[in-house]
Amino acid sequence: MPLPRLAVTAGEPAGIGPELLVRLAGTPLAADLVAITDRHLLQRAASRCGVPLTLIDDDGSRCAHREPGSLRIHHVALAREEVPGQPDPDNARHVLATLAEAADGCMAARYDAVVTAPLQKSSINDAGIRFSGHTEFFAERAHADVVMMLASPELRVTLATTHLPLSGVPAAITGPGLTRTLRIVHAALRGSFGLEQPRIAVLGLNPHAGESGHLGREELDVIIPALDALRSEGMQLLGPLPADTAFVPSMRPRYDAVLAMYHDQALPVLKSEAFDRTVNITLGLPFIRTSVDHGTALDLAGSGRADPASLIAAATLAMNLVATARRNTVPG
Repeated sequence: MPLPRLAVTAGEPAGIGPELLVRLAGTPLAADLVAITDRHLLQRAASRCGVPLTLIDDDGSRCAHREPGSLRIHHVALAREEVPGQPDPDNARHVLATLAEAADGCMAARYDAVVTAPLQKSSINDAGIRFSGHTEFFAERAHADVVMMLASPELRVTLATTHLPLSGVPAAITGPGLTRTLRIVHAALRGSFGLEQPRIAVLGLNPHAGESGHLGREELDVIIPALDALRSEGMQLLGPLPADTAFVPSMRPRYDAVLAMYHDQALPVLKSEAFDRTVNITLGLPFIRTSVDHGTALDLAGSGRADPASLIAAATLAMNLVATARRNTVPG
């Protein structure tokens, strides 16, 4: 059986991504790791980390074994040599080219999944290129509706809204939006995670899930009607639940994933429990995409001290999702 081919992007050249990637290469992870970046960038990162690294030009073939310390390389040249800790907008097009190759390669079946290291959005925007982030880039490239999931071994959390000020959250929660999000999450839990009858806990927006309208009407007017309509289609939905009790240990066995109404409603719980084991997954794409759940850590870049745990977790989860997809594929 050939190893899963994981396209791994290095993210911001001046950040910790290249160092994380060479640390990942040193693990015994049973995956064919294809680094999509500049080969010289990785060689310099390996030198700073003091680790051996063997780069092999990627010819697209499948393999059944990878030696620890080795990476296949799809070379995408930098415009300028990186200075750790100092992002250079001249390298913005390099970063975008690596993402394009990863996405297009997955859609063309050259890779089985893409794993992304952190990038610096401001540097790309400083180059005069409007850029919101990995998730939006891949969604546009694949013409897909997507949902962000943050997952640890113990908990999966998805979001009805992402990076909005709190004042904008209530208006952003709509019946059609919740319906679209829950359908994407439900399909991903079945197809990618292999759960035949996924159970999704949905949090209320207001304290105590609105307390029958006394603490806000969003639950009564928007959330409950959307959930009832989806239940009539056969979805197993729990809620809306008060957010302050939804994560207590006695509740966890009752659901497979949580849909939170806004960013800080659930992510502090997840990150306080498993910061270095949390993985960002983009649901709804026609390919598997996982990522670290941290930033470029410019203050650590070049030191060789960055912790690769989150990138290792992201690559491991991508491998597991590929395996699930292979099991669910019916020949012919």
